[in-house]
Amino acid sequence: MIPIVILKALDGIDIPIYGKGDNIRDWLFVDDHIDALFSVINKGSIGENYCIGGNNEKTNFEIAKTICYWLDKKLPQKDSYQNQIKFVEDRPGHDKRYAIDSSKIKEELGWKPKYTFDNAIIKTLEWYLKNRDWCKKVSQNSNYGGERIGIINPIN
Repeated sequence: MIPIVILKALDGIDIPIYGKGDNIRDWLFVDDHIDALFSVINKGSIGENYCIGGNNEKTNFEIAKTICYWLDKKLPQKDSYQNQIKFVEDRPGHDKRYAIDSSKIKEELGWKPKYTFDNAIIKTLEWYLKNRDWCKKVSQNSNYGGERIGIINPIN
């Protein structure tokens, strides 16, 4: 979702948000995910399962508004990027919430995320702003169901 919101905002096109935008996800910065994986490799018990979560539950609408807020600060334009947010019909069977209980990895391995959502989203947004040409080049022929798919980058 984050790459799609950023790229559509930068392209000046509608940012579609399903339903009321109240679907909730737990967001984790990639550096924290990698750090958690190293903790599991180095400290975890063989055969054990560890859920990795960011303790950053946000609604899709909150995510879109936050990205637009920071774009307004970092790359202002005449109108706010938030004006590009458009609510669209929700997908049938769309999950309302993905919840992660990451207490086991915290208690047994002492791991916890280092980044807050706000720090991570700013870092991610800055990466996209610095790499706009690369994003355009890579996404030119990337389509899924008529929508441009998101770009995976090394920090998001």
